[in-house]
Amino acid sequence: MGSSIGVTGVILLVLVALLLFGPNKLPELGRAFGRTLREFKSGARELMDDDQDRKNEKRVDVSRTEDNPSDNKRLPD
Repeated sequence: MGSSIGVTGVILLVLVALLLFGPNKLPELGRAFGRTLREFKSGARELMDDDQDRKNEKRVDVSRTEDNPSDNKRLPD
């Protein structure tokens, strides 16, 4: 199930696309496909960045400095 298309498969796909769309329309389709992939990648990157930002917002810095012991007051029980 993990097999790739291979060189002959790619050549066959290009030939079929050339027969279906013709040599004039094929560059336009390639550009449109490239733009679509670029937009998809940027959208996926934005989603991943937003998710990473949400994870970072949930983190709380709990480090304490021990320089001044009078700042370390306990709350009443």
